[in-house]
Amino acid sequence: MRLSQLAWRIAGHQRRLFVVGLALFVAFFTFPVLSGWLLGQGFSALRDGNTHRVYWLAGALAINETLRMASIHWGALIWTEVWVHMETFLRANMLIGQMASGGREAGVPVGSTGEAITHFRDDTEDVAMFIDGWVDVTAGLVFTVFAGFVLGRVDARATFILAIPLAGVALATRALDGRIKRYRAADRAATSKVSGLLGDLMTSVTTVKVNDASGHALARLRRLVDERRHTAVRDRVLEEGVQAFSNGVAEIGLGLVLLVTAGAMASGRFAVGELAVFTAYLGYMSFLPRMVGRLLARRKQAEVAFSRMSPLVADSAFANLVTHRDLPIGSRVTKVRPRPEPVARVPLVRLDVVELSATYTSGAGLHGVSFSLERGSFTVVTGPIGSGKSTMLRALLGLAYQARVDGDVWWNGHALVDRAAFLTPPNASFLPQVPQLLSDSLADNVALGAIETGVLPASALADALALAVMAGDVADMPDGLATLVGPRGLRLSGGQRQRVATARALIHAPELVVLDDLSSALDVETELQLWSNLAAAGMTVLAVSHREVAFERADQVLRLDAGRLVSPR
Repeated sequence: MRLSQLAWRIAGHQRRLFVVGLALFVAFFTFPVLSGWLLGQGFSALRDGNTHRVYWLAGALAINETLRMASIHWGALIWTEVWVHMETFLRANMLIGQMASGGREAGVPVGSTGEAITHFRDDTEDVAMFIDGWVDVTAGLVFTVFAGFVLGRVDARATFILAIPLAGVALATRALDGRIKRYRAADRAATSKVSGLLGDLMTSVTTVKVNDASGHALARLRRLVDERRHTAVRDRVLEEGVQAFSNGVAEIGLGLVLLVTAGAMASGRFAVGELAVFTAYLGYMSFLPRMVGRLLARRKQAEVAFSRMSPLVADSAFANLVTHRDLPIGSRVTKVRPRPEPVARVPLVRLDVVELSATYTSGAGLHGVSFSLERGSFTVVTGPIGSGKSTMLRALLGLAYQARVDGDVWWNGHALVDRAAFLTPPNASFLPQVPQLLSDSLADNVALGAIETGVLPASALADALALAVMAGDVADMPDGLATLVGPRGLRLSGGQRQRVATARALIHAPELVVLDDLSSALDVETELQLWSNLAAAGMTVLAVSHREVAFERADQVLRLDAGRLVSPR
């Protein structure tokens, strides 16, 4: 879609509010046309000695200005709500793209907290500012058309000259097209780095302290801040420069108008009423060129924002970014967001991986791997560091976002078209190499709300903790399941964090359990107990491991080297 179409879809999310807000702002900038005309008529009546008409015109002028103030007050309230809806609309679609497990809406996950902040805060603001610019230009255009009609009846040459600033602003902004985009993109990237590092430092403050690394951390932050200062100043100077140029050109246009009309004013060919009209309109005549300049600059910035947001919704045409949503905003909310349909469980009999490849731009990755898993089997993947073990698991599950993935995965003889959508609980679960915990209770970290919403019975939590060899640890905790794990689980030991995350992967009793190097944070005895529990539960397991205890219990061992399957063990 074109940028104007995208903007209209976003503005149209609350179309009635948008139209009312637009109309009020247009009215605010149109009332001065009537004010100028009334002033001109009033001075003419005063010149003719028609006192009665002067009083009537003064009253009409007072009413007109009162309505103008009322329109901007009401318009500001309406437009604030429209602005919130526009930004929230974009954020909701990006959030859905980040939360979706497969399907056409699933986007590429953000790389860091800093990137998420700039996408959800700054990029949405840039788009809203662009749409806001259309309102200003529309209001300025309506004023200029009506004022031009009034002025044209007085002096057509002066009215024609008013079009010159618009052409100058358009040409200047077009010449700066690439630079505006480049500077804005660089500033957003630098802002992401600063925000990301600040987030990492706040969550790793203990690590920084115990390693006496505060000086190095602050030095790194200072370098990123300096870089961001450079990009921000450059971007802001260019933006303000474009605006200053627009203002200057507009003032030059007014100067030309005065030059053209000076002779008529000096000779008295302008009646006092006509002079009053020109005087009343002069201050507003520069508004449209200034707003056009600002809009053209914001257009380039909005293009950068859309290109940055596109991967988050997995749609280069931006359709997912402007999909209609019912947002819970305001006091008039009556709709309840429907819950997504749960993934249907399909009991696993056999899983076949055929010529699976996942290649990165460097050429490294996974190359033509094939193997099969039977129900209830235990398969171990091993190999040296960088051999492609994690890449293989992610490619199988449809999570290798940065790689080009080829090959097929068959579930009970049926090819999985959208693996990321199908291979989620209860069909499959995945525990990555580095477990991620929320700063919440232990129970909420395992169930993730599935028990409160009725998706799982309360007994599922205890069963998952027992399978993950975590039940004893929970019993020893004073607060039990209500124990707060802290940011990223910092209040738990490394082994406990790993087992809590394992319990999360097992709570839905998935048909296939995929574990990436689970044993890295477990002692041998605990790992042995875990494998025994999973075997007793009859679960089908595909796990990365390097320990003999896993090899001894495995039904098959897949060894990878340089992204290729060397030989089963």
